[in-house]
Amino acid sequence: MADTESDRSHVARPPQVGRPRRSQQALLDAAAAVFVTSGVDAPVREIAAKAGVGVGTIYRHFPTRPELVVAVYRHQVEACAEAGPRLLTERATPEAALRAWVTLFVEFLVTKHGLASALQGDSAGSDALHAYFVGRLVPVCDDLLNAALETVDAEPPVDAYNVLKGIGNLCIGAAADARYEADALVQLLISGVLSAADGRT
Repeated sequence: MADTESDRSHVARPPQVGRPRRSQQALLDAAAAVFVTSGVDAPVREIAAKAGVGVGTIYRHFPTRPELVVAVYRHQVEACAEAGPRLLTERATPEAALRAWVTLFVEFLVTKHGLASALQGDSAGSDALHAYFVGRLVPVCDDLLNAALETVDAEPPVDAYNVLKGIGNLCIGAAADARYEADALVQLLISGVLSAADGRT
């Protein structure tokens, strides 16, 4: 999976229709796990071993490394997006759901940061992924934030986009510093947003 100019020209291409969804999901889960431990340049054989398939299976689904990286990135964004509604039904309160989702979002930012940086050579592809990221996750954050504030009948002091931007800024550098507690700082940010909304500050 050489990262050539030809490869990068396909970065923003959506996944093909008709591929077996279950096997593809398993490959993406395996690739995501390997990328966290070994980076986005990990050998394909390592991903194949993690997924329990042959190397040829990886190439059949994802002919180039950029295509695999994009697919993993989208897969992780979708998992984060889908967790929002689920947490609202599973957790005792909307605030607990918001805080649990924020923890997942922080984990995504800290452990998957290499996915986006791997695509910096193609600004169009990176821009498309950023737009996808914002389009999928801002509405989820907005729903969780509004649900958490319904009990105090308050409006959020900042919108969901700025909450996510703030979280992103707090996560910068976390992967390179084991002492940096991004999630603890982000939870303080959420406390501040909720407190400001209901007038406790």
